[in-house]
Amino acid sequence: MGIEVNFEGKVALITGASSGLGARFAKVLAQAGAQVVLASRRIDRLKELRAEIEAEGGAAHVVSLDVTDYASIKSAIAHAETEAGQIDILVNNSGVSTTQRLVDVTPEDYAFVMDTNLRGAFFVAQETAKRMIARAKGDPKKQHRIINIASVAGLRVLPQIGVYCMSKAGVVQMTKAMAVEWGKYGINVNAICPGYISTEINEDYFASEQGRKLIEMLPRKRPGKPEDLDGLLLLLAGDEAHFINGAVISADDGMTAM
Repeated sequence: MGIEVNFEGKVALITGASSGLGARFAKVLAQAGAQVVLASRRIDRLKELRAEIEAEGGAAHVVSLDVTDYASIKSAIAHAETEAGQIDILVNNSGVSTTQRLVDVTPEDYAFVMDTNLRGAFFVAQETAKRMIARAKGDPKKQHRIINIASVAGLRVLPQIGVYCMSKAGVVQMTKAMAVEWGKYGINVNAICPGYISTEINEDYFASEQGRKLIEMLPRKRPGKPEDLDGLLLLLAGDEAHFINGAVISADDGMTAM
């Protein structure tokens, strides 16, 4: 008995979609038939991605979103539903980091990471969930999905990125809290915790001497690729995942098993 991957009729909002994992998530969901709403601050990059998706037969929309600005969050989600329709799937992906020792972290560094990774992620999910809950009260059978992108750094401490680890640990607990509170409305909230994934943002680092040393410390001495998360994304976004709620799933090639 096979399971068909078909997201036709679904609308998916992806934050941080201008590059890296966010762009990959958007392409995968669009290829599966969903209308995707691409959200970030870099509108030019989003428009390029929209053109790529449309050239492959997909449907995409662009909205401006700064997750550190509460007014921007409310405006972007309203705009997304005006453009594409009711949001069925949220991929809460925006994230930033700094590299430094904890004793060197300034209030500005701390706010930079926390405002995007935790505060921003919370209020994007909250604003989306308010609309999902309102719809669920009218249609109890309605299913919605929220996928928070955390990190293995939220499960174990990694050197030089302590504040990032703290923020992603917060996303892990946030996911569980949302799952418990919103599950009764047919909203399944889960988290993906990627390990080291090579993207355009960090590929130069992985090619450096320090990056190669890091790779040698990984279980199978290789970083992942964005496409390594495709299956997990499609699983958690799909209707078949109705019994998966509050899960925190590592996709790290065995890193957290060490």
